[in-house]
Amino acid sequence: MAVTYQRQRASLRELFDAAVAAADPARCLPTWLPDPPRGRTVIVGAGKAAAAMARAVEEHWRGDPQRLSGIVVTRYGHGALTRHIEVVEASHPAPDEAGQQAAARVLAAVAGLTADDLVLVLLSGGGSALLAAPMAGITLAEKRAVTKALLACGASIGEINCVRKHLSAIKGGRLALAAAPARVLTLAISDVPGDELSTIASGPTVPDPTTCVEALEIVARYGIELPAAARQALASGAAETPKPDHPGFARCESQVIATAQGSLAAAAELASARGITPLVLGDAIEGEAREAARVLGGIALSCAAHGQPLAAPCVLLSGGETTVTVKGGGRGGRNAEFLLGLALALNGHARIHAIACDTDGIDGSEDNAGALLLPDSAARAAAAGIDLRARLAENDAYKVFAVLGDLVVTGPTRTNVNDFRAILIEPH
Repeated sequence: MAVTYQRQRASLRELFDAAVAAADPARCLPTWLPDPPRGRTVIVGAGKAAAAMARAVEEHWRGDPQRLSGIVVTRYGHGALTRHIEVVEASHPAPDEAGQQAAARVLAAVAGLTADDLVLVLLSGGGSALLAAPMAGITLAEKRAVTKALLACGASIGEINCVRKHLSAIKGGRLALAAAPARVLTLAISDVPGDELSTIASGPTVPDPTTCVEALEIVARYGIELPAAARQALASGAAETPKPDHPGFARCESQVIATAQGSLAAAAELASARGITPLVLGDAIEGEAREAARVLGGIALSCAAHGQPLAAPCVLLSGGETTVTVKGGGRGGRNAEFLLGLALALNGHARIHAIACDTDGIDGSEDNAGALLLPDSAARAAAAGIDLRARLAENDAYKVFAVLGDLVVTGPTRTNVNDFRAILIEPH
């Protein structure tokens, strides 16, 4: 039995690796590079993939690389070696002073350009926290406190970014306005359900469809405390973001170059090649991680018992971004919490295995990408004196899988198309 588990563990890891490889900037970015402009080319960007994207630009630029300049900001530990584009590192998921300084330098880099110049903007998940430019009247500490509260309350990424855009001097289209009249081309690796450009890294180069009123509704819904200056700016409309009719967007273009759907398709192709029937359940699954686990667990049990919607051997693939409403004091991460919920839903089913990982290599703020769940995980946990329900109540999934030796640790992948989940059902 242990040999079978090892084989399925390897198969699940291969599916995850295929998903990550599909979103590697070196693979997905080069074909989208524009021709060099008559004037200057300035590269700016932010996100967990920003450094790798900058390196891909340098390696595949069709013009003189000596004429490239600019700055991108990525998470600590996610840097990459570049020659002409400066890479700086800052804090994620809560912003820090390094991110604030980087945002100021990004704005300075695009100032004073002409219509002959090109601003190439490289965006990926994590850019919202890494480009920290609080609106006038609020401090970085206040912005950081709001961000932490939003991340802990169970709000969706769209809701979080709606608030962050309205409290920023660079997000929600404001970077594009700062770069005018230069041409602005944004290449984005999407980490958000629906691949909406205005949500990826909080949309610094595209019009923002959300409003101050919506931002106020979100903070009220989740009981988020706002600085007085921020609340006043939202209430008065002074913090409103630029909309599609703003002339500053006239020379702006955007392209999503890698998505969760593309990574799920790559994993599905590999599964098919291995004789395992794949079913992609969706690339935009949201909601509480433990509730998503109950639903997907039910589908897996149906496959195992009835061959519906698929007969084994099969694999259920899904992406998106679940959330965790933090109520306990444990160490978590939404993918580990998903698997802990799945363990309870499956109750040690002998033929179902699973993996859940974040494609950026970081599950929440921990040092693992996610974890593996095996048919004997619950039994091994019980033997180690671990009460799975109690650990779930404490949002303590990380420690469970650490004790079991089933954490998946990749280090930074330097890309990010959000969560990847695969539930593998073996035949009788």
